[in-house]
Amino acid sequence: MVWLHKLLLSLFSWPVKWLVRVNNIPTDIENELGIDKHKPIIYLLRTHSITDQLALKMSTKSVDLPSPSKTILIGSEEHDACVFLQQPQSVIGRSIKGTKIAADFTHLFKLHKEDESLDLQIVPVTIFWGRAPGRKSSGLADLLADRASPSWLRKFFIVLFLGRDNFVSYSKAVSSRKMIELPGSEADIAHKLIRLAGTHFHRKRQAFNGPTLLEKHELYNSILGSASVKHAISEEARQKKLTPEKAKLRAKEYINEIAADYREGLIRFGDRMLTRIWNKIYDGIDVGHADKVRQLAQNGHEIIYVPCHRSHMDYLLLTYVIYHEGLVTPHIAAGINLNFWPVGGIFRRGGAFFLRRSFAGNKLYTAVFREYLELLFNKGYSVKYYAEGGRSRTGRLLPPKTGMLAMTLQAMIKGVNRPVSIVPVYIGYEHVMEVGSYLKELKGKGKKKESFLGVFSAVRKLKNYGHGFLNFGEPIQLNNFLDQQVPDWRDAKNSEADKKPSWLTPTVNNLANQIMVRINQTAAISGMSICALCLLSAKKSAMGKMELEQAVDDYLQLLKLSPYSDLVSLPQKSGVEIVKATLKLGKMTVNKDSFGKIISLERRNAVALTYYRNNILHLFAMPGLIAAILFARNGIEKSKLLDLIRCLYPMLQRELFLYMSAEQAQDYALSLIDSMKEMGMIVTSGRKLVPADPTAKSFYSIWLLNRSVQETLQRYALVLSLLAKEKKMSRSALEKQSAKFAERLSSLHGISSPEFFDKNVLATFVNALKDNELLADSDDGQLQHSEASETLRQDIIGLIAPEIAQRLEKLYANQG
Repeated sequence: MVWLHKLLLSLFSWPVKWLVRVNNIPTDIENELGIDKHKPIIYLLRTHSITDQLALKMSTKSVDLPSPSKTILIGSEEHDACVFLQQPQSVIGRSIKGTKIAADFTHLFKLHKEDESLDLQIVPVTIFWGRAPGRKSSGLADLLADRASPSWLRKFFIVLFLGRDNFVSYSKAVSSRKMIELPGSEADIAHKLIRLAGTHFHRKRQAFNGPTLLEKHELYNSILGSASVKHAISEEARQKKLTPEKAKLRAKEYINEIAADYREGLIRFGDRMLTRIWNKIYDGIDVGHADKVRQLAQNGHEIIYVPCHRSHMDYLLLTYVIYHEGLVTPHIAAGINLNFWPVGGIFRRGGAFFLRRSFAGNKLYTAVFREYLELLFNKGYSVKYYAEGGRSRTGRLLPPKTGMLAMTLQAMIKGVNRPVSIVPVYIGYEHVMEVGSYLKELKGKGKKKESFLGVFSAVRKLKNYGHGFLNFGEPIQLNNFLDQQVPDWRDAKNSEADKKPSWLTPTVNNLANQIMVRINQTAAISGMSICALCLLSAKKSAMGKMELEQAVDDYLQLLKLSPYSDLVSLPQKSGVEIVKATLKLGKMTVNKDSFGKIISLERRNAVALTYYRNNILHLFAMPGLIAAILFARNGIEKSKLLDLIRCLYPMLQRELFLYMSAEQAQDYALSLIDSMKEMGMIVTSGRKLVPADPTAKSFYSIWLLNRSVQETLQRYALVLSLLAKEKKMSRSALEKQSAKFAERLSSLHGISSPEFFDKNVLATFVNALKDNELLADSDDGQLQHSEASETLRQDIIGLIAPEIAQRLEKLYANQG
């Protein structure tokens, strides 16, 4: 029968090549899974299927792994490179027969005992055709459902209709040598391996396809039948003098307004469309750390993705990446403003569920929404929502909105029957298509309402947007998080359903901050962001081309020597290559004189590029602060430098969502100082640390670092100086006056950053002052200047440019 199997493989190879498009999971098999391409590999598949084997053959060829159709030499014997757990289902009936895998592995393990040098890599491989989750009701679509071990007839239709959606998912290799070291006979070990493989394939399929789809009647029954919604319906009827039937109908209308209507066919169609769009507008999409999420999914975790929000493109990009990483596409929380024809219906069928911007005391709507969210968690659907609430207009992370997080923790209290993990996600672009409208909104123009024509116009204008970046951050396992924060949190389950535990609000705030910190901890540096950082720090936003290339190289080298985080992604190119690629995006002006090329930013582009700089500004806050102190003090002892950093770090930490504690920040500062000395940016003069000599090659790079943090320090000085002048102010007055003076200062000194006078950023600094007890309490609840805030003001004034410091004094003395 071996000859017949080989004949069928040969016979079907050409039509399969034409019908099938293979997607490999993961794409970087060697690094992520540790599979050694030079050691013998046995592929372990679930079903003895010709088409599965051909798909695997196509996959192994694309990733440069040994072919599964060839034999491998084990000792002096030749063996097939593929083994299978079971035979396909019979066409008539549902019986599934086993294979001779137990005998094969028993024999292999005997060979291992005879030859101690033998060590094979047993690699489980799961072949998926399509991504259809199960349905409780059967139908014609079941013919194409790739479940169990389909018969050859069903497999024919599956390959015919789903061949373009084939996924080959590799798992970590199992060492045959380690297996043979387990207790028991060779046959016992073989049977144990088979049992583990069966469980593994079942979990992989669950993690890949997701839970059974909710039928409409089940959705209604689950939500309308819950105790909290029943109570809310009766209260709605009582307060608004409605009949119980009308109140229940209103609750049903809310369900229809909120709930997703997931259609796997639309996801497959969207995948094809988006692949074409991404290929048109992006040079590539770099994805990092997806292995962490795959592991969570395989371990049965409920996964909640919480990304930063840069653009409407985020909705599509994250779902697309999740799909191609072999994970279940999430149900996505979307603002009700996106529920317009025809986009709303498309989003809803793609997994979007809609929520109002404000629940505004609507208890029935709140109860329905909470119950729907809890239902998603308990049924095992992954969910995605944005902690920031809306898109960032400045490129910085916004202060988090905590509503969805609070409802998530409340669901945990009521009891979710599986572990829940939040996965922070960093998203970055070299071009955000809404930046122009963001700048108009920051200048006071109203937000333009979303419409079909607006979407069509945006799609029509798509062009080369450079690279996209998506990094999955360090997951937060909510059970562990709550155990650490509130050890007795499970006791709240027995309290009244509508009663909020006293610990909930501070715990939610802490969780929200942790998420934002972990998003920034896994940032990706793009060519656009690093070039923007350099050019916006330069005088007149202009640099020689070679200077820019050198600065880019220096900054990347600094972060390699002293990484901000192991999760940060750095470009693997030289400064020359990065600048060349970034110039192609057309946002920078290139002029040439007798000395060479000058790269500069026009005023309009300079304002726009602050968005991309702000994506990574937090990575350079500490190096920038070190540089600013060295230039301002013209040299300083290391101990005094660290003291100043200790005073200022809490402000930067709060504003930029820096993950390090005060102690970790001190250690990181020491690491940076050593690295900057190694690179020649800092030199030692007696007991003092001083910036490199102006004639040194690295002087310009450290001078730019000093400039990169100036606007932040100037904003701090402005707020503290205003409070010092007035002595006592209400919070709203301080923020309003600070924004007004900051905008004036921006105009006078050509500061191009819109966030320089952004109220959110100013409010964050005021919060940091309060949290660190740098402001005194007044009897009437106003903010009061103190000795601590004056000391901080003096420290900061000494670090900013003299002309800005002088302008601040004049501005406040003369009231503009």
